[in-house]
Amino acid sequence: MATSPNSNGTSNGSAHTEGHVITISGMYENYFLDYASYVILERAVPAIEDGLKPVQRRILHAMYEKDDGRYHKVANIIGNTMQYHPHGDAAIGDALVNVGQKELLIDTQGNWGDFRTGDSAAASRYIEARLTKFALEVAFNPQTTDWTVSYDGRKREPVSLPMKFPLILAQGTDGIAVGLSTKMLPHNFIELIKASIDILHGKDVKIYPDFMTGGSIDVTDYQGGQRGGKVKVRAKIEKADKNLILIKELPYGVTTVSLAENISKAVEKGQIKIKKIDDNTAADVEIAIELLPGISPDVAIDALYAFTDCEVSISPNACIIVDNKPIFTNVENILRISTENTKDLLRQELEIKRKELEEKWLFSSLEKIFIENRVYHQIEECESWEEVIAVIYRELRKYVSTPSENPTDSDKRLKLFRELTDDDITRLTEIRIKRISKYNAFKADELIEKLIEELEETEHHLAHLTEYAVAYFQNLLDKYGKGRERKTTISGGFETIQITQVVANNAKLYADLKEGFVGMGLKKEGEFICDCSDIDDIIVFRKDGKMVVTRISDKTFVGKDIIHVDVWKKGDERTTYNMIYVDAKSGVSKAKRFNVTAITRDKEYDLTMGNPNSKSLYFSANPNGEAELVTITLSPSCPARIKIFDYGFADLEIKGRASQGNIVSKYPIKKVVMKEAGQSTIGAIKIWMDEVSGRMNTDERGKYLGEFDTGVLVVSLYNDGTYELNEFDLTRRYDVNTLLYIGKFDPEQIVNAVYFDGNKEWTMVKRFKIETSKVGEKYSYLSDHKNSKLLFASVKLNPRIEYSVKVKGKKLDGEVSLGEFMDVKGWKAVGNRLSDQKLLGVKELEETVGSSTVGSGQSEVSEPQKVKSDEKLHTGDTIDFDVKGQGKLF
Repeated sequence: MATSPNSNGTSNGSAHTEGHVITISGMYENYFLDYASYVILERAVPAIEDGLKPVQRRILHAMYEKDDGRYHKVANIIGNTMQYHPHGDAAIGDALVNVGQKELLIDTQGNWGDFRTGDSAAASRYIEARLTKFALEVAFNPQTTDWTVSYDGRKREPVSLPMKFPLILAQGTDGIAVGLSTKMLPHNFIELIKASIDILHGKDVKIYPDFMTGGSIDVTDYQGGQRGGKVKVRAKIEKADKNLILIKELPYGVTTVSLAENISKAVEKGQIKIKKIDDNTAADVEIAIELLPGISPDVAIDALYAFTDCEVSISPNACIIVDNKPIFTNVENILRISTENTKDLLRQELEIKRKELEEKWLFSSLEKIFIENRVYHQIEECESWEEVIAVIYRELRKYVSTPSENPTDSDKRLKLFRELTDDDITRLTEIRIKRISKYNAFKADELIEKLIEELEETEHHLAHLTEYAVAYFQNLLDKYGKGRERKTTISGGFETIQITQVVANNAKLYADLKEGFVGMGLKKEGEFICDCSDIDDIIVFRKDGKMVVTRISDKTFVGKDIIHVDVWKKGDERTTYNMIYVDAKSGVSKAKRFNVTAITRDKEYDLTMGNPNSKSLYFSANPNGEAELVTITLSPSCPARIKIFDYGFADLEIKGRASQGNIVSKYPIKKVVMKEAGQSTIGAIKIWMDEVSGRMNTDERGKYLGEFDTGVLVVSLYNDGTYELNEFDLTRRYDVNTLLYIGKFDPEQIVNAVYFDGNKEWTMVKRFKIETSKVGEKYSYLSDHKNSKLLFASVKLNPRIEYSVKVKGKKLDGEVSLGEFMDVKGWKAVGNRLSDQKLLGVKELEETVGSSTVGSGQSEVSEPQKVKSDEKLHTGDTIDFDVKGQGKLF
């Protein structure tokens, strides 16, 4: 509205209308509130009475009007709904498809799209729909419906449907209004009904979301679906084999198309390494992800949860319209209100039924009296309608009594529950002669008796309304509960996935130690530190006793004179740093051991006493909490009597980084050197072997190897007839195509081998202990000939094998226990002959109990309880070879 200028020629900010002055701000305030109220009440937020938004309610009402048991074109349904909904056909069509895809109220026919893939429905002229039997039973009853006129005044529409079911919780909803929003997740049909029954019994209930897409849900912070709550939903991912994983169920609100695109983006960022992704969704969801060689499926699954929409977080916000006002509450309270509302609707239906039965009984009784006592004969001489009414009324008074007469118990007349009306008399005069002539008193008595029984039953239900409501819900469960079992698995809490532990190494860390630069772009001027990812944090220790943690980048200045740099893992309680530093102010040297489990990124921490010019004299990083022994040499000019002595870090407790440490010497220290590597002071570490990636790990992926302490060696056997001893290293990758066995080294462990000797062309058996001690070098225990080949290897106590050999054109089979076949000899021994030709095949049989001739060196590895028993790795697990000599891990 235009404003008029004042005497100065400027606008006065008001609008003039016939002497009224309406300020623009006032118009805005009123119009905005009106608009906001309209959007909240008429568009976005459902009502508590039926759990429907207006467009959904009008669609269902229009379908009920047209319902004849047959399917109707959706285009016709949309057109019929437009008589009640003052918005376009597109909005109605989208809402109709949305309700139809939930498969509860609408029975669909044709291509209605797929909520799993995100495919849209066909055009409305091609698809059809009708109300389900469930909808007809729970959502409609014109007698208990409150009505209002439609937007154009031509029709009447329901204010709310008489919904006798917690529909809002079964279907879920979301909407954005002006100043508020609502988001309620769908819940399980069966669980809602059972919870309603429990509420009627006075019990407290807890309900949790359930999604048609399945998956699993973490409800630890659900908080009843109210504001501030949160749930995490995960896809169901299965391992098909070591190179293929399958996504079988989706998180709520995620489609197969969007998920595949999301995974592709994560691959482009280097967060996940996969070879190919295929969407094979048909009747069931299936997204096949083929992994690159050497990529562990367990790590890949964790990465999918960490970096893609395979795990989504949803924040519910239970907002509902109650008494024309939006309120924020929880799902249990909504269910309680809905259950009480259902109970009240059942009461209304029973009272209506009682009234109808009473009317039927009254007229049947009057009809019986009218015909059997031939009252109709008394009106033959009447000359006016008023006289007819008066005569019939007079004659009936001989046989019936009304409440106004206050009849006594001795009164034999039939007692009516209400007064007689002219309409009652008129109905009697409308009885046809044909009915009077064929009137059957016996059938009339039967009908009256049946009506009395139904009345008594209805009165009983009203007197026991809670039990009746329970029976109603139980009937719904029995009729419609089949096939609606829970699809989403409830979890008490998902394990926390450390992103830095599952992200693929897509970068390399370099450092210029002298100049103080670290990053991924220092390949030319820096030295290689380790493989890393582009989201890792880097920890740096400097000569001046300072420490800093920073996010990796191409090039970052962290301070000169770096003495240690590595990838930092948050919450790492095993990596222990041993340090000796000198305090510049006092000249005292101190030693400390500490962890770095939490930091503020890019903040510089002083590990000394904080005095300027203090510096680090010795530093070591120990991934398993090792405590070494060092030799300390004091300055020759100092007055100390002992100028060279050993110092052990094992005597120090592991404390925080801010601890000052223990005094090592009050005299100047010339140098500190390591004398002897130490053992771990925090206990052995449990190690698993991922048989896909070939890496040992502490994340319980793969086969359990046992507990490893500092100095414990790992023995590995290979299919080329070699073995190797190594220190356990979580960063090393073993070639799973050649690895036969890996485990903790035991000097008493016996290796049993069957091999073909290329020199003699015989099949030999040998049993030996590993006697070499050099670490990192492979040793062959086969004869030195190019045709020699390993056929079978085992570290079990006494493996029994079945073998086959070809003799004179015939295949012969044999069995032998290797422990009984020969004694243990040296690892260089040739062994004993098993056959004078090469075997066709070797197969291990079950181990013979008590037949071992070796000592206690062979034993099973005791596995933690978290790992299933059928996944145990025995130190005696073996490999079967075919004639080509190919083996399989474990």
